[in-house]
Amino acid sequence: MRIGFLGLGKMGAAMAHRLILAGHELAVWNRTEGRTEPLAREGAIVAGTPAEAELGADAVITMLFDDHAHEEVLFGSNGLMEALTPSTLHIACSTISVKLSERLTQEHAKRGIPFVAAPVFGRPSVAEVGKLWIVAAGTTENVERARPILEPMSRGMSVVGTEPWQAHALKVGGNFLISTMIQSLSEAFVYAESQGIDPGVFLEAVNSALFQSPFYASYANVMLHPPEQPGATIDLGAKDTRLLREAAAARGARLSMADSLAVVFEEAKKAGWANEDWAVGQYRVAKKRAGSL
Repeated sequence: MRIGFLGLGKMGAAMAHRLILAGHELAVWNRTEGRTEPLAREGAIVAGTPAEAELGADAVITMLFDDHAHEEVLFGSNGLMEALTPSTLHIACSTISVKLSERLTQEHAKRGIPFVAAPVFGRPSVAEVGKLWIVAAGTTENVERARPILEPMSRGMSVVGTEPWQAHALKVGGNFLISTMIQSLSEAFVYAESQGIDPGVFLEAVNSALFQSPFYASYANVMLHPPEQPGATIDLGAKDTRLLREAAAARGARLSMADSLAVVFEEAKKAGWANEDWAVGQYRVAKKRAGSL
């Protein structure tokens, strides 16, 4: 299958690599040209514009940073939307606002272009081994058409609705749970340290007794042993919390914990940790508040 892939950050590059391994023919594009070189060496065609990546494609995947990037790449000069045809499926894998996803849902329907939202859960290391979890939404026909494209990148998929924007709504909700889990771990570790208990020992005991969650163990390991390269940054966590609060406010819902997390992310950014790992930055804020950093 011929696939256009737009957006080759850490996640996008790993996902595109999995598609090449699965035997798909890729045309790739990224705003920073150097990021296309590793995939070109694997056989991908480098497109000069977003529109060029669509030429002859069965599907186009977008994996861009934020709403602003989508506005530029989809609706700007040589943008994707003008190039898409009813024969090309657009799969949006990025984490974007519910508001923008609603607009994209409407734009695709108006133009008769098949559209599936399929944001992903997982860090770049998970993407590299094809173990992302994907949440998808769209018509049954379009989701089934997207499934064989998404399978090489994932260990499973949840279909969450028939309206594409519902998948993006679920994704920002899931990322909110990640942030709240990290925050509770951060404060629990600060508490354990205040009692002379090693945080690693605390986590092993509590996780064995209560959760049995590899997710807790994985994020705790990141917090206690910061990686050289962040998987996701504080800036990303702040962005996703903002998207959640905006989506909730648009429907009259107030989320007090999300409001508190927004303050945590702001403190982390003011401390100069915007590009630190998401989990590490939150832990540092908790330690700073406790006076142990």
